[in-house]
Amino acid sequence: MLGRFEQFAFIISGIQREVQKIEREEMIKHGYRGAFALYLAVLSHYDEGLTATEICEICDKDKAAVSRIIAEMEEKGLIEREKSEEKVYRNKIFLTEKGKEIADFVGKRAASVISKVSDSIIKEEEREHLYKMLAGIYKNLREF
Repeated sequence: MLGRFEQFAFIISGIQREVQKIEREEMIKHGYRGAFALYLAVLSHYDEGLTATEICEICDKDKAAVSRIIAEMEEKGLIEREKSEEKVYRNKIFLTEKGKEIADFVGKRAASVISKVSDSIIKEEEREHLYKMLAGIYKNLREF
């Protein structure tokens, strides 16, 4: 029988793999990489834009990974950067109209998937509690 750590790690890892698979499958329909989904979803909640540093913090990704994805998204016309003389990582990043359309698709599709896979086994108040517990575990692991 697996121990507590192994059960937890395998479940979390498995969920992450399945989420990434769904992101890939959905984004490929539009000709984009699955990795774009998270960044599009996050940027869609910030009309005032975000800096690359803020995106790193929100998505819990390193600067190199964010820089690569942002550059690709900019090249594909999904985002645009604020023009200024300051350092590039301090410039705000915004969704273009094309980016907003794809982000809207991602948001609706994500909500649909989560609903289909969880509504039959978990009530809304339980989901809120689950997310709160997972956030607490995540915070504690980071501090550990």
